[in-house]
Amino acid sequence: MRQAYLSIGSNIDRDRNIRSAMAELRTRWPDMVFSTVYETAAVGFEGEDFYNLVASFRAEEPLENVLDTLRELEDAHGRHRAGEKFSARTLDLDLLLWGDAVLEGDPVTLPRDEILRFDFVLRPLAELAPEARHPVNGECFRDLWAGFTGNPSIRRSVPLAD
Repeated sequence: MRQAYLSIGSNIDRDRNIRSAMAELRTRWPDMVFSTVYETAAVGFEGEDFYNLVASFRAEEPLENVLDTLRELEDAHGRHRAGEKFSARTLDLDLLLWGDAVLEGDPVTLPRDEILRFDFVLRPLAELAPEARHPVNGECFRDLWAGFTGNPSIRRSVPLAD
């Protein structure tokens, strides 16, 4: 069994898509825990603000099954995969951590580099797992957040009940 963390984001019908994703994820993994939801500026393109959060759950199934489930959920929410890497999203689900696994390439690279690059990933991750350690550099997420010097994109926390 692995402790998994994923980032969740949407900037198209974001309230509905985030609420729906949270409900469906909790149905799939009943022990799912969610961070605070943050409203953030679009990064890498001009667009509507996002809602972003991080979720944690214990997975018994293989990594590939989890990735398939996340992709199916994105697709069910109208995710379009063609186009620019940085663009508007109905739903974006990215596996950030799979226990302490360090994987390169196919089917996924873990831990995701976004953890160290974006406040909208690191802040909610540090909220959920302050004492957990980054599998590569060994630093705890609380300390990584305290020392974060990247570009700020978080505008405010959003009182979105799951």
